[in-house]
Amino acid sequence: MNELKSRIKEMIVTALELEDVTAADIVDDAPLFGESENGLGLDSIDALELGIAVKENFGVTFSVVNEETKKHFYSVDTLAAYISANMPK
Repeated sequence: MNELKSRIKEMIVTALELEDVTAADIVDDAPLFGESENGLGLDSIDALELGIAVKENFGVTFSVVNEETKKHFYSVDTLAAYISANMPK
């Protein structure tokens, strides 16, 4: 799972073109969206780009944007769990 989390962090930095953030700066259980001490402060546009990047990099899609989908995008930990469970074999 650690390798998957590392790949997700690299994908986030690359896909969102984060200039002042490295993969090492991203805390696994910190919120990706909204303002928080350790979070990235991403917004809804970033969420769309991140969803596309997840599909391109891992072959995993999200059928509907709802509260359940938002839970999967909460942190690197939750995103890794979703990708791991839904990645094509």
